Amino acid sequence: MTFPNRQIRAVYDKQTIRVYQAYNDAIANSTLAHGTFISPPFKMERMTWIKPSFLWMMYRSGWAQKDAGQNRILAIDISREGFEWALNHSLLSHQAKEFTDKAAWLKLKNSTPVRIQWDPERDIFLQPLAHRAIQIGLSSEAVDLYVHQWVQNVTDVTELATTIKGHIDNHQLESAKALLPNEVPYPLCTVLKDKIMAE
Repeated sequence: MTFPNRQIRAVYDKQTIRVYQAYNDAIANSTLAHGTFISPPFKMERMTWIKPSFLWMMYRSGWAQKDAGQNRILAIDISREGFEWALNHSLLSHQAKEFTDKAAWLKLKNSTPVRIQWDPERDIFLQPLAHRAIQIGLSSEAVDLYVHQWVQNVTDVTELATTIKGHIDNHQLESAKALLPNEVPYPLCTVLKDKIMAE
């Protein structure tokens, strides 16, 4: 199956869309206990990156085995309204190349609370594919909205990641693929498509 070069694919329903993040035990346990992120241990002042692609999250975290800071994978269901707010208040990271005036770029960057990156999507072996997956970086007011309004449900999917990795290591690829989340194209209006250069 071929995909457009830049397309959001995700698990979603009428109200929510699922994104993934990797954290240490302290943040993961706190978040699961409270149903959202609590500071501390979560740091509100830092940019936090959310990813709708499960396999991109597995690549980033090494199937939750890369290091202790990313040993827990959380699936976070956020409101579609919040997700689309983030896209509408975003700036594409690669747009920096278009600015000869660095001061103008910094001013725009500092006044925009969401950053968008399109990175190569990954296959089940975590190798890069020709099409891309979206990463969404939230800062300042976007983090506050994410934590206090957008988050609807949090699920620990670390065991799922470990199980899939086990199947891959044992060359049971069909069993591994059967457990992958069913991510399908997310509908975007023309304005949002143009904003994030989606196809």
